Amino acid sequence: MPTCDPSIRLAMITLVVSDYDEAIDYYTNCLGFRLIENREMDNGKRWVVVEPSANPHGLGARLLLAKAASDRQRRAIGNQTGGRVGFFLETDDFDATYADMVEAGVTFLEAPRHEAYGTVAVFEDPYGNRWDLIERRD
Repeated sequence: MPTCDPSIRLAMITLVVSDYDEAIDYYTNCLGFRLIENREMDNGKRWVVVEPSANPHGLGARLLLAKAASDRQRRAIGNQTGGRVGFFLETDDFDATYADMVEAGVTFLEAPRHEAYGTVAVFEDPYGNRWDLIERRD
């Protein structure tokens, strides 16, 4: 079995979307992410990367927003995790972040609830992907 390399980290996750500009708008204006890269590539593709604004020095995972290019990929939009929560957005101030997100038009599927691990509420992005907004309890 390989040894654990402490220099390895999860850097990026692909999220299949239907439109680059719509996705950029949602993740930057509704969730407050930063647009890191937006480069044209061949065949109408773009390399679009966003990350949470509070991601210090790029140490957390980023999202690669990839426009669906086939029927199979289009069918996966919004169902990349089979209907489960697949993405977790952590905050140090749940109430303020939740209020900001609601004001920005984020669709929450439930009221905030208190669990053993912290305060959480599930929201859905425009594509149907489910996310947890979490303030972890120490």
